Amino acid sequence: MNIVIALGVLVTLATGVPVLLQLLRDHPRGLLILFFAEMWERFSYYGMRAILIFYLTQHFLFDPKTAAAHYGAYISLVYLLPLIGGFVADRYLGTRKAVVFGALLLIAGHMTMAIEGKPATQTLTYGGHTYAFVTEGRGEGRVSRLMVEDKPYAVSAAKSGDFVVEGLPAGAAIPAVLPKGQYSLDVAGRDPVHMNVLWLALALIIVGVGYLKPNISTIVGQLYPQGDPRRDPGFTLYYYGINLGSFWASLLCGLLGVTVGWWAGFGLAGLGMLAGFVVFMLGKPLLQGKAEPPDPARLRQRVLGAISRETLIYGLSLLGVVATFFLVRRTAAVSGILVAGMVGSLGYVLWFMFARCGKVERERLALALFLIFGAVIFWTLFDQAGSSLNLYAATNVQLDLVSHPVRLLGGAITLATPEQLAAASLDRHATFWIDTSFNAAQTQGLASGWLLIFAPVFAWLWTWLGARGKDLNPVVKFGLALLQVGAGFLVLQLGAPLADGAFRTPLIFLLLMYLLHTTGELCLSPVGLSQMTKLSPASLVSFVMAVWFMAVSIANTVGGFVAGLTATETVGGQVLDPGAALARALSVFNWIGGIAMVLGLGFLALSPVLKRWSHGADETTNAEDAANAG
Repeated sequence: MNIVIALGVLVTLATGVPVLLQLLRDHPRGLLILFFAEMWERFSYYGMRAILIFYLTQHFLFDPKTAAAHYGAYISLVYLLPLIGGFVADRYLGTRKAVVFGALLLIAGHMTMAIEGKPATQTLTYGGHTYAFVTEGRGEGRVSRLMVEDKPYAVSAAKSGDFVVEGLPAGAAIPAVLPKGQYSLDVAGRDPVHMNVLWLALALIIVGVGYLKPNISTIVGQLYPQGDPRRDPGFTLYYYGINLGSFWASLLCGLLGVTVGWWAGFGLAGLGMLAGFVVFMLGKPLLQGKAEPPDPARLRQRVLGAISRETLIYGLSLLGVVATFFLVRRTAAVSGILVAGMVGSLGYVLWFMFARCGKVERERLALALFLIFGAVIFWTLFDQAGSSLNLYAATNVQLDLVSHPVRLLGGAITLATPEQLAAASLDRHATFWIDTSFNAAQTQGLASGWLLIFAPVFAWLWTWLGARGKDLNPVVKFGLALLQVGAGFLVLQLGAPLADGAFRTPLIFLLLMYLLHTTGELCLSPVGLSQMTKLSPASLVSFVMAVWFMAVSIANTVGGFVAGLTATETVGGQVLDPGAALARALSVFNWIGGIAMVLGLGFLALSPVLKRWSHGADETTNAEDAANAG
């Protein structure tokens, strides 16, 4: 029995039952379908995300800075493409058809990721001769050794930057210390076929998320009439489903990817997406027909010979997959397109504000744009989880839940990792053994685990405050979110004096950081999703929702740069100097945490003025009044 999986089951049961009861008792039945469909979609996405940075650095042997840039470019495109998916759904397909098409692309993409291929090889060149490294393990267990005269030797880096070959005998073909600048590290065997398989898989996922993500969230808003007090709690419960999927994805895909193989982790993510597709298809009747095309006749119209407009849209989207295949590997081009997309989309919204809106709608849209700016800052920091924080956990966090075998009930139960059992010469078959293994990829589930615990609490809190007319306005909630995400990074500084001899800090500080990030997320993300549907005119709601996701795209481009600042030298995916890695990471985390807290205070200071721009969008009415008002 694995203790992490067992604790996950307990957390899920303890938090999921109240959520399920609220869904069945207080909300439209369609929310239940969207809850489970999005849960499985997020399982696929976060399952892949949990191990992607390790796949890039340890299988293809990209250096951490390059891997962080590729990771940031991929996530940026994932959240940029909803601009197109939301627009196409608004104008032509409708949200349901867009979700179905996106799900099919996602299934194909995740399954393609499971085609692993042969790993690349690290080499060292010194004095005109090239030496290969042998590597074993994945994640934090990665170990690289240099082969010299057919024998493997551990390696490290000196403070001066010199390369150290440990235990090398006198008279070996190379010296034990290679001075900086006199050797070179290269990568061999990076198979171009499997590199292209990777880019194709990412392209399919990017376009698939572009169609699915903004539209399934929009359907949630369509289930509630304007002013329905259940909307914010409904989004928070829906957000619980998102994080239930990401929680189990991190635990299971992280476990399989590191212990079995990258193909197993990615393949399980694909099966999760397939489950989400089945749930959504079976639940179509419960959507009450609210997610259908705006003009079905126009969608069926022949526009190119016998080809209908709908078929043409799907065909052009597949051509978009091809274009994304060539784009996703080029990080600089992604940044340029992102800037163009940002300028174009904001320009369109600004034009709409002044050309098509009255004062009330214009100020509501302005408030939405201000909240989107706050979201850019928040997600830049929060989404360090999959890149710099994932690598930080692997290198500089003590991940063993127990430091040595713990015998309970007179030795009837033993808590230990397999390595600890072997070191203590204990027979795993002679006692009831609970495996306490926990790896860096699984730390991605910490934030989701906290959210499973606190999402129902926040749903109740917003409802309780709203019923008494004391709910915090969204600008205040965003300010609190920025304060908490910044404070989370500052908490990591407290662990530095307690680092062990291998420069690993106690796990408790990472746990507390993710707690603060999670409570900040609950103040911003579900509230932001709800605000986009409240503050946007009906004819623009999917596009504004896509602009909201574009904020995450911008954040991940900036986040890729920030993650690159934390990078130190690696060999075969193994960090050479853990001490330097700890110092570099904490320095960057200190700066970004402080900046976020200052901006959070700014949001709180501006909230009394900006609150008026909502013009009562947050005021609740009963369903009948809302219907009459519409």
